[in-house]
Amino acid sequence: MHATGIIPARFGSTRFPGKPLALLWGKPLIQHVWEKAVQAETLSQVLVATDDERILEAVHGFGGEAIMTSADHPSGSDRVAELARSLKSDIIVNIQGDEPLLEPSSVDAAIRAFEQMPGFSIVTLGTPFRDAREWENPNCVKVLTNAGGYALYFSRAQIPHGYNVRGGNEERVWRHLGLYAYRRDALFEFCKLAPSSLEKLERLEQLRALENGMPVYVVPVEQASIGVDTPEELEKLNQRTA
Repeated sequence: MHATGIIPARFGSTRFPGKPLALLWGKPLIQHVWEKAVQAETLSQVLVATDDERILEAVHGFGGEAIMTSADHPSGSDRVAELARSLKSDIIVNIQGDEPLLEPSSVDAAIRAFEQMPGFSIVTLGTPFRDAREWENPNCVKVLTNAGGYALYFSRAQIPHGYNVRGGNEERVWRHLGLYAYRRDALFEFCKLAPSSLEKLERLEQLRALENGMPVYVVPVEQASIGVDTPEELEKLNQRTA
């Protein structure tokens, strides 16, 4: 099974313009993500899909491979799909460019799920909440699954109502990690769909799949990652030891 990892990286962002080039521990954020991704055993290659020459030059500068894509894509997966059309990979992995601590083993877990269950078309990751602050933070996306492990809903809100972070996970609610793995045809099918109403409301592209009846399987992983959504979160991470 041939799998390619693609990191979508756009310069413009309402909450954090220029985020891919913001420095974390002396290196651009996008470099941290790329260095983690290339350590995954199951990825045959890792590419950056960008809309900005500055990001392109930065990626080439640290030895990565970046490709220019359109500036008009409504989501990261749409940007990934543009690049994926020129590839022959069986599995395309959309690796979010703001998850600098994503473990390579988590990437491998998502890809290996396709080998274990040939019926999967879209796979993502979930990890247990570590504390109440994550649960209460709207930048930490929640995903609720059914008994079979498929996503019922993704939200920035605290779902389900009454969930106790310290009380175990019988309700099957996870903190969503920013990675989506698609079978090739499923990615293109997803990107043919118009952005959905819930996707726009929550600002979560994965809801487009659920609203259109495309099942998303959630692989639980223990390794926690830290997403960077705002300059304040980057500064807080910079204060930690690399």
